[in-house]
Amino acid sequence: MDVYEAVESRRSVRAFSDEPVPREVLDRVLAAASRSPSSGNLQPWQVVVVAGEPLAALKERAGARARAGDPGDERVYPMYPPALAEPYAGRFAAAAAQRYAALGIDRDDPGRPARVAALNTEAFGAPAVLFLYLDRAMGPGQWADAGMYLQTVMLLLRAEGLHSCPQVMWTMYRRTVDAAVGADDGLVLVCGVAVGFERDGVPPLRTGRAPLSETVRFVGV
Repeated sequence: MDVYEAVESRRSVRAFSDEPVPREVLDRVLAAASRSPSSGNLQPWQVVVVAGEPLAALKERAGARARAGDPGDERVYPMYPPALAEPYAGRFAAAAAQRYAALGIDRDDPGRPARVAALNTEAFGAPAVLFLYLDRAMGPGQWADAGMYLQTVMLLLRAEGLHSCPQVMWTMYRRTVDAAVGADDGLVLVCGVAVGFERDGVPPLRTGRAPLSETVRFVGV
């Protein structure tokens, strides 16, 4: 699979099979991803991969919180700005409508937040979840590094025939995750990434992208 194919086929999958992800594949992907760009070569990311019984136990604990309507732990960072202006608000609304429809959830359902959180805590059936942490002392530059690292990981997973779904939702229950993986207070959970093979028979969901004219300007080219 070439790089263009990996980029084009990468999407957030929300229906995984229970087929285990081979440890040697994860080792290969994460070793290669260590070459991601990193300002000052800080390599600020700290990763914990959870699978098997430990993941099942974590899913159960986080899922119990979600099903009970627990609003989650206090935020370390905002998931989105408090007021989205256009065109961002429109893009967000369109993608959310697609996502809820694919999951079979009515957007007007008052129980929607709890149902969505419960599905997320199952990692959509993924047999492995990668949790990405940063040291709390790190700043915006290192958060940018973390984003580039995650994209590299997800593209390499595609090259291995795997899919993924980045999940900021895990930060809602970050204290439960921290306890499960042994993360101390000096680390902040950036997100989780569900990893696995896509389940057969589930229609793929691809959200649209804005035309290049809305997001790119050329100067002197």
